[in-house]
Amino acid sequence: MKLTRVVENLLIEKNKNIMNISFGKGKTEFGTGIQIDLKGEEVVMAIYAYLMAHNVVVDGAATLRVNGKRIESGEVYVDPSGRVIENGEGWNGRGYKES
Repeated sequence: MKLTRVVENLLIEKNKNIMNISFGKGKTEFGTGIQIDLKGEEVVMAIYAYLMAHNVVVDGAATLRVNGKRIESGEVYVDPSGRVIENGEGWNGRGYKES
């Protein structure tokens, strides 16, 4: 499908410098956790990718809203017990990087 290719190209193009991943600012007994901050367009791409993974294709102009509001940003907080792997580099939720 044409739209699938467009979204794939956007994801590849945006993957060069997307989202901000950092250790969380919270201090828990188990660590800081990991904070992933997303721009609104990244959240929209994630929603489109989810829809496409479930064989739902939107063809044409669309406005995505969450809780009745347009999407401006998003965030993912990973608990200190979790981890994130970005381009082969590990982030441990307890507050340190892994190799």
